[in-house]
Amino acid sequence: MKKLTSILFIFSFSITFAQKTLLQSGPMVGYAEKQEVLLWVQTTKNAEVKFKYWPKSDTKNVHWSNTIKTKKEDSYVAKFILDEVKPGTSYNYELSINNKKIAFDYDLTFKTQELWRWRKDAPNFKFAFGSCTYINDSEFDRPGTPYGSNYQIFESIRKKQPDFMLWGGDNLYLRQDEWNSRTGFNYRYTKDRSLPELQALLASTSNYAILDDHDFGADNSDGSFWNKNMSLEFFENFWGNPSVGIGNIKGAISFFSWNDADFFLLDNRYHRNSDRLKSDNKTILGKEQLSWLKNALASSNANFKFVVIGGQVLNTSKSHENYINNGFDKERLDILNFIQNQQIKGVIFLTGDRHHTEMSLLKDNNKVAIYDLTVSPFTSGVGNKDRKEKNSLRVENTMVTQHNFSTIEFSGDWKNRQATITIFDADGEKIWEQVIKKSDF
Repeated sequence: MKKLTSILFIFSFSITFAQKTLLQSGPMVGYAEKQEVLLWVQTTKNAEVKFKYWPKSDTKNVHWSNTIKTKKEDSYVAKFILDEVKPGTSYNYELSINNKKIAFDYDLTFKTQELWRWRKDAPNFKFAFGSCTYINDSEFDRPGTPYGSNYQIFESIRKKQPDFMLWGGDNLYLRQDEWNSRTGFNYRYTKDRSLPELQALLASTSNYAILDDHDFGADNSDGSFWNKNMSLEFFENFWGNPSVGIGNIKGAISFFSWNDADFFLLDNRYHRNSDRLKSDNKTILGKEQLSWLKNALASSNANFKFVVIGGQVLNTSKSHENYINNGFDKERLDILNFIQNQQIKGVIFLTGDRHHTEMSLLKDNNKVAIYDLTVSPFTSGVGNKDRKEKNSLRVENTMVTQHNFSTIEFSGDWKNRQATITIFDADGEKIWEQVIKKSDF
């Protein structure tokens, strides 16, 4: 009998292991609305994939997604829209590959947004934000000291239990002409997305993203990049934003709301003029995206309006890829003047790229205040500790030159709403905290 039990155990373990090897990366929770949620997963080869999900408070109320067969031409990626969900509800879910449940040593969870407007004050919530994720790959990296480290930061983020995660660009670093081929894009996205330390975070909270130069193409790449449509294709395939593009405007552009905050996800690469181009009317966003942004900001009734873009907007130092540099200062000033002249309150730029963290504040006389929170890097190389660039708008004691991430937590009733910004190191220890009140604008 013992021998039979052992044989059955080995057989069962072998099947489970075989099914687990079909999982390349994920699952990942994408956008979450009140009545639908996106789930994402990648397999190692052709396989049939589906999800089972149920409310945490009602384990008998079980729902199933449709079944999708993954294909090589889509990087073996499958996306699912779960449309049998209720607002303001937390769910558990299971992944099955070829009709076999995949076991995980962490919880698979997601939550839908609450139905609150005209019923009560906006619910309290919290999201995490940062940028610049470099995953070492000795076969393709430059010789010398590895550029990436401190991957435990993603577990530190998960432990803060954000309602969603916002990835601020340079979410991977394309290497040495990988951007010139489908094989190169596929390799880098698959390799980096499969990092073990990432998986629990991706599986337990909604994820939204923008891109920047390193996950668009070459360093400092712009709208002249010949393969930019393939770049967009892979961005869309590996992320779960509500859209990739707004109306007829192409690019990694999207929008979502979470309670009383609106998020404008911008593409600072697809329409961008070259940094080296000499012109009086240079653009980063392009005419159509800029027009959409202005109109969308003017239309927003949110207490907080987060404009998410790869490079720093408020930094006054004409260095690197700050908006004020390389001839883009006219467009930068146009955006800031528009916000202030239109009296659009609550605007906070969320930016990355710079390999350091800081907060900037523009506040002139009776004009509305504008903030810029830069958070960088997650795991990439860190900027020099003695950075000497003169950003005249920097908020004192907010410069950080180590691996870090942020959480932004909202609390208070409608009139007294506030956002608490906290910067943490890679191990989740607090570095600094700032509170921005609705009345501060």
